[in-house]
Amino acid sequence: MSLLNNLVLKAAKGEKTERVPVWLMRQAGRVLPEYRATRAKAKNFIEFVKNPELACEVTIQPVDILGVDAAIIFSDILVIPEAMGLPYQMIEAKGPWFEKTIKTKSDIDALKIAEGEDLNYVLKALQLTKKELNNRVPLIGFCGAPWTILAYMVEGSGSKTFSKAKQFLYTEPILAHQLLEKITQSSINYLKSQVKAGADMIQLFDSWAGILSEKQFYEFSLHYINKIVQEIKPLVPVTVFAKDAHYALNKIADTGCNTIGIDWTINPTKARNEAGKNVTLQGNADPCLLYAPEKTILEETHKMLNEFGAERYICNLGHGLYPDLDKEKVKYFVEVVKSFKFN
Repeated sequence: MSLLNNLVLKAAKGEKTERVPVWLMRQAGRVLPEYRATRAKAKNFIEFVKNPELACEVTIQPVDILGVDAAIIFSDILVIPEAMGLPYQMIEAKGPWFEKTIKTKSDIDALKIAEGEDLNYVLKALQLTKKELNNRVPLIGFCGAPWTILAYMVEGSGSKTFSKAKQFLYTEPILAHQLLEKITQSSINYLKSQVKAGADMIQLFDSWAGILSEKQFYEFSLHYINKIVQEIKPLVPVTVFAKDAHYALNKIADTGCNTIGIDWTINPTKARNEAGKNVTLQGNADPCLLYAPEKTILEETHKMLNEFGAERYICNLGHGLYPDLDKEKVKYFVEVVKSFKFN
């Protein structure tokens, strides 16, 4: 049965769309009071992520409440290290924390290459959500890019600099590549299982791409992103979001991904020139724009849409929604995009 609204998929494939499609990173999150009510049913964040029924519920909420053109499965990028044998905790107001970190070859050897069934709770959530969505909009699956996953596994927590993780690249490059290879194979297995479970599209999040030098990004990040794209693109469209890696847009396009996500620190015209015409762009409104009065949101959004143009474009933010944004402002932004007509 075909999708009633397939605008996001059409745009990703480079097909003409009757209007600009829109969805938002972190759209299933604390910006919605409905999400907070569902979240209260679980003891902690990890229990929440591992509950397919609750994950399904919050995945669908933004489709119903905000009117977005796609759902993205509610999960976490750190389910991969856990499936590989490195469990994590989510500390309230602080973020992820790993009791054990990767330091040596024996640490890497002890990790397993995760299979899809190791993440059965995500696959069940996808199957359930696909059924509940009833073909209204596409369902996006995702995982973290290998470098970003390595950064957490070595650092042990979030960081402004990820200096321990970067030190690992400089002092143990061979071990870094061994770890990245295991993460990559685990991610490919996981994403293929997500597609089988109902994901219509996949997004790779390289949240910490921007802290690497250009040389390191190509060696320790893009090389592995490329491997994932080659395996998944024959199955469904793939989006690569490498935050702050503006210098690499042409090289990211060379992976053959369908869509490149970009943040708000690059001009849409420049991004299009750098990425070329054979790839869709996704982005790139500053989430902080949604704190502004409606008049400013309208003007800035129209300006952005005109700069991106009607072809090969999916509207989104340049990063995820912030928890303290007003739900009504977020909804207004979505409505502005959906009602926009090019001159």
